[in-house]
Amino acid sequence: MLLNELTDGAEIDQVLLVRESERRQRRDGGEYMRLQLSDRTGAVACMVWEELREIEELARAGAPVRVRGRYTVHPRFGPQINLHGLEAPEPGSFEVKDLLDGPAREVEQMEREVRDLLATIQQPHLRVLLERVFGEGSELWAGYRVAPAAKYYHQAYRHGLLEHSLGVAQAVSAISATFAGIDRDVAVTGALLHDIGKLEAYTDDPQNIDLTDAGRLHGEIALGYYRIRRAIEDIEGFPAELAQAVGHIILSHHGALEHGSPVVPCTREATLVHMIDNLGGRLGSFDRLEKELAPGRHWSGFDRAIGAGAFFASRSTSGRGDENRSAPAPAETALAGGAVEGEAELEETSASAREAA
Repeated sequence: MLLNELTDGAEIDQVLLVRESERRQRRDGGEYMRLQLSDRTGAVACMVWEELREIEELARAGAPVRVRGRYTVHPRFGPQINLHGLEAPEPGSFEVKDLLDGPAREVEQMEREVRDLLATIQQPHLRVLLERVFGEGSELWAGYRVAPAAKYYHQAYRHGLLEHSLGVAQAVSAISATFAGIDRDVAVTGALLHDIGKLEAYTDDPQNIDLTDAGRLHGEIALGYYRIRRAIEDIEGFPAELAQAVGHIILSHHGALEHGSPVVPCTREATLVHMIDNLGGRLGSFDRLEKELAPGRHWSGFDRAIGAGAFFASRSTSGRGDENRSAPAPAETALAGGAVEGEAELEETSASAREAA
């Protein structure tokens, strides 16, 4: 049974993936562990209060574990698992595909669409640059096609960067003709390259997506800018103004200084890429939330990425939202981080669960 199919009070005995494992301090001076467990439909929090050393060895980030416990929905902090037992899974007792999310479309189809888009670029220097990044034998392309787009909120899975960047570039291409003064070649190139720093910023293990040391120290924007800057410097005769235009898109695509960009978008092309990138990330969050919903539900729990719960009208039978509002989706606690503040209440809940077990 998948996480989005569980109901409050359900007993579980299944293999889940450890997404995060962290020791934390209790108010009484002791320690506990907070695990984030997941499958391809979402994630759920799990607190460990005993045998921390053994559990820490077993439940490392990226490891599959057999989980026995009770799935509950806390009235304030949402879904969690009251743990009865945790152990290594038996070989052959689970399918990795059930634990890992992935893109909605076939990877081969997305790769063909990238090639189709590259063929429309007319500016010769940009064509050379894009060939060096996306060419069939390129080391960058080998990483680009499998990299995740994020750790949590949108396309946080293998091939996520390809899916996200292609979607942004296709939308930028389509809208470029609508507004006067946009250099389509520059905008599409910037859209395809805007997140390329994530190749260095994130690990390439689909079972344990995390920031690398370089990602933490430099950030994906700086990593992406300098990678493309180096590639441009190796192309003879690359116009300085063109290099500046592409570099500005990469540097400004987060849209604001407080969001990590060292500059704000100051050109039409950079503004367009930022707006479509933001839209693509936001809609990607809706995709994630819909996957996490149990059959029959059409409201998600509160989600940080969109600042609200998401409503999916196609799941509604009566159209009356309040009557059909469901319990929070499994990922709500993990994404909102609510379980941390509720340690005392969760400890009481977990203690009761241990007694019941």
